[in-house]
Amino acid sequence: MMIYDISQEVFGCRVFPGDPAPEKKTLSSMENGGEYNLTAFSMCAHNGTHIDAPFHFIRDGKTVDALCAEAFIGPAFIAEHHGSVSGDDAAAMIGKAKKQYPEAARRILIKGAAEVSEEAAEVFALSGILLLGNESQTVGPEKAPMEVHRILLTADVVLLEGIRLADVPEGVYFLNAAPLNLSGADGSPCRAVLISSERFFR
Repeated sequence: MMIYDISQEVFGCRVFPGDPAPEKKTLSSMENGGEYNLTAFSMCAHNGTHIDAPFHFIRDGKTVDALCAEAFIGPAFIAEHHGSVSGDDAAAMIGKAKKQYPEAARRILIKGAAEVSEEAAEVFALSGILLLGNESQTVGPEKAPMEVHRILLTADVVLLEGIRLADVPEGVYFLNAAPLNLSGADGSPCRAVLISSERFFR
């Protein structure tokens, strides 16, 4: 069994332009005479590796605490792509995933410097996938991400952004990207991991 940690370290993570960066505060330090070490921190829900809930762009969309765990825990397919993902590219990713392991086609993770086009978002949304992940801090074009988010989140597709897949070969894995249970929140950081094991996919 091989486990891949595909998460960014929080305090050194990439931050979407304009979002506040994570901050750490030492409340107690044994090195400075304290009886224990104690840390407090603050961060944006969309710093580093995180999920987007529909409420991020949909006024009456589901919040993090209302999401079904099935969306971010289960078989997933890693598809490598660089540049803009077209509608045909999206259909090919889904088709390849279904051929290798049908359940993995419900969670697609895109490896590489890729951005999802509106056309591709429509294909993913209509396919009924549960989750779409990518390495960028936003699934759509960074300068205009709103419409791609709206298309996917309206279809209740959970977004997993800011993952790190450089060391993960294309293929089928078991994904666990469970977010913190944040009531009423539009997103949440998560510790995303992939497990490669034949026993999951026989």
